[in-house]
Amino acid sequence: MADSLTLRAPLDMHLHLRDGEMMELVTPLTAETFSGAVIMPNLVPPVDNLKRLQEYRERILAAKGDHKFDPYMTLFFRDYTEQELAEARDQIIGIKLYPAGATTNSEAGVKAIDSVEHVFKMMEEMGIPLMVHGETHGFVMDREREFLTSYRHLAEKFPKLQITMEHITTADAVSVLDEFENLRATVTLQHLIITLDDVAGGLLNPHLFCKPIAKRPEDREALLNAALEAHPKLMFGSDSAPHPRSKKECCGCAAGVFTAPLAVARLAQLFDQHSKLDNLQAFLSDNAQRLYGVNPPAKEVTVERGAFTVASAYEGHGQTVIPMHAGETLDWKISQID
Repeated sequence: MADSLTLRAPLDMHLHLRDGEMMELVTPLTAETFSGAVIMPNLVPPVDNLKRLQEYRERILAAKGDHKFDPYMTLFFRDYTEQELAEARDQIIGIKLYPAGATTNSEAGVKAIDSVEHVFKMMEEMGIPLMVHGETHGFVMDREREFLTSYRHLAEKFPKLQITMEHITTADAVSVLDEFENLRATVTLQHLIITLDDVAGGLLNPHLFCKPIAKRPEDREALLNAALEAHPKLMFGSDSAPHPRSKKECCGCAAGVFTAPLAVARLAQLFDQHSKLDNLQAFLSDNAQRLYGVNPPAKEVTVERGAFTVASAYEGHGQTVIPMHAGETLDWKISQID
């Protein structure tokens, strides 16, 4: 049983950095341990044109400090023209589709998938990946399962369009991965560990509340098994989503789990617990590099067996954010970053 592992160019393929003071606080916490991350565009206003995207990228690069880190930028899905897509193609890793009102800052999202199929066709022809928050507005535990019909429709109608099912949470979604060549997926740290019982089975834990919501034990097991085996079409995407403490510990708390500072160490512990540490490199980087064709900055992150106490809070720039596992001691830690 290995006591340490050196990971090459860890990647987070689904990340929220927010903007302003919050971005200043959380960006270095990802840039320190990851070589790159796919940046979500659901700001207010959304990142839905090239000017906003370029300006946002510059703010991220300024906030990352001296860390070797590439922000892979995305546009917020809307009814783009062919010229807009052509101009943006080389500056984005994909376009993120949100069903209207499905999650944080998604009110400007898509109301009817079939009304924007002409945009999917242009994206397919230009080789621009589509990233999807796949939920309907049905009963909360069924929303992802119900959306699988839309994934199947898109995968069949646009066979050359690369479609990422973002932050999948169900056994049904795992099974769909193998149905279509052009489907792939990301999965978060929290959905590999928790179920709905951890969120609301006792006293409500607002810092584990996210969308899509955590599901049943059998769903967690299917996700975990796919990750542990480094399913070739599955990538790590933290969906790390910081909110101020005041927005989490309140009535109507915001959806999002903040995992950026502990994700690598916690994944090492998880894979070690299941004797699958050798598969972590593929899940945390190699699959994403192959599926997206990215070449991240060279960075080696060594994790080793040893106590690591997660901070009870991350504070700075006038912000306070509570992480997952706040104040708890993990069994693996980061020992070196080169």
